[in-house]
Amino acid sequence: MDQLTAIRAFARVVEAGNFTRAADSLDMPNATLSKTVQELEAHLGVRLLQRTTRRVTVTPEGNEYYEKTARILRDLEDVDTSFNAVRSKPRGLLRIDVGGSTARDVLIPALADFMARYPEIRLDLGVSDRPVDLISDNVDCVIRGGPLDNSSLIARYIGHATLITCATPAYLKAFGTPAYPDELKNGHRLVSYLSPQNGRAFPFRFERDGGKTEIKVDHRIGVNESNAHLAAGMAGLGIIQTFSYSICEALQRGALVEILTEWRPAPYPFHVVYPQNRHVPHRLRVFIDWLVETFPQKVSGQ
Repeated sequence: MDQLTAIRAFARVVEAGNFTRAADSLDMPNATLSKTVQELEAHLGVRLLQRTTRRVTVTPEGNEYYEKTARILRDLEDVDTSFNAVRSKPRGLLRIDVGGSTARDVLIPALADFMARYPEIRLDLGVSDRPVDLISDNVDCVIRGGPLDNSSLIARYIGHATLITCATPAYLKAFGTPAYPDELKNGHRLVSYLSPQNGRAFPFRFERDGGKTEIKVDHRIGVNESNAHLAAGMAGLGIIQTFSYSICEALQRGALVEILTEWRPAPYPFHVVYPQNRHVPHRLRVFIDWLVETFPQKVSGQ
């Protein structure tokens, strides 16, 4: 048994949640992966995974083994990567998933700089606001805003964006300009951004002098994709709350008007997220470093 290969195979099953997805991501037959994990269990003399026809569950011994070997794999991958980075230029294909408005207004306008620096790296962009499974979807990293809720992933902070509440001049002329957040509950039409994951409307958030307010009312229209959400606001369908980098041009030419300026919510954090315990290739490392350098200026409109 190749113990290192077996440890990596076991870790991938734990991270993927089942043998099929793990085998696909490793480009390994399912039967070979299962046999490799069984040989590791025989070598250790413990059951690492509890298998049924429907699911795979990690045993307490499996959890302990995974946590201890994860540190070893990370250290080994860091050593390999450092040597490879010295000997070669970053090259190959990167698969990146990013939300619609972030792709259009932040990432894509800046990519010419990245591609000039690293001409041997190719990029596949998956543009969608829907969450992806990095392992089963074979994605190297995702760029996402908001709080993080998956501790099995590695996240690196890359900057924050400003949320703006706004509407068209025609809408404000017809329905009036609210002076306080609570006025949104009285006769105003809201265009809500719907979670692509569960379909729920994100509340309109406001903050002033340390006090926080959330407005949760029935929306006139809900949209689960960021570019379409902005389009609904631009069409005068109601008040929207969206990122400043998406509407800076519209604000400058007067197509949209910011309201409730004294109630702007706290900055919205963005992270680049990638799986842990996987080999982090040189091309992904330089892309992440480039994001950390470039992203804050782009989201702030500088």
